[in-house]
Amino acid sequence: MNASLNTQPEDPERALILAYAPLVSRPALAALLALDDALALLLRTTSQPAVGQLRLAWWREALAKLDTAPPPAEPVLRGLAAEVLPRGVTGASLVPIVHGWEVLVEEEALDGLALARFAAGRGSLFVAAGTALAAAGDPLALAGEGWALADLARHLGDGEEASAARAAAGPRLTEALGRRWSRNGRALGALALRARMDLDVPGDAPLPIGAPKRVGRLLWHRLTGR
Repeated sequence: MNASLNTQPEDPERALILAYAPLVSRPALAALLALDDALALLLRTTSQPAVGQLRLAWWREALAKLDTAPPPAEPVLRGLAAEVLPRGVTGASLVPIVHGWEVLVEEEALDGLALARFAAGRGSLFVAAGTALAAAGDPLALAGEGWALADLARHLGDGEEASAARAAAGPRLTEALGRRWSRNGRALGALALRARMDLDVPGDAPLPIGAPKRVGRLLWHRLTGR
C-alpha cells in the first residue's frame, strides 16, 4: 500500500491552530508536524516499497540517534533536536511515528489490524506533542489515532479502505472531543476537531480549508476547550 498523503501547500487552518499552542512550546509542535510532513512526502515521492522501507529505516535510526549524538545536516532533525528534545521528548519516543507510516508501505491492503497499527504509530505524535506542550489530562493517544485515520481516509478518497479508515476514526475522535481540553493541549484538540470536521463533510462537497464556518468552530474550541 503506497498512499499519497501530504499537507495542503497553503493551510491557514494549521497556521491558526499552531497559534493556539503556548508561545514557549509552539516551535516544538511545529517541528513535530514538520516530521509528519517529511514522512508523508517520503511516501508520496516513493513508488517502490523496498525503497520506501529503506528510506523509512533511515528515519528510524536518525530519530533514535538524536538521544546520543548531534543531529545530521537535515532541517527536520535539527528542528527536533533544538525544539522538541529540550522539552522532555526523546528521539526514541518518536520512532513509533515512523512505524505507523511503514504500515502504508508494507501492507498491500489495509485491513482492520493494519489500520490500528497505522493509527497507533502515527498517532503517537500527539503523545509526544502533549509532553512538549505540557498538556495534562488530555486524551492524546485517542485523539492522535483518530486524527491519523481521518487524514488517511481523506487522502484515500473513496473505496473500502477509505470507508474503513473513516469508520475507525469517528468513534476515536468523538470520544476524544467529548472532553474539555486543557489550555496547553488545545492546539492538539483543534487538530482533532479539524479531523472530525473533515469526516463530517460529504466527500463530494467539502467545505474549503479556511472556510468561515470551520474557522469559527476552531476558534470556539480555543476559547472553551470543546
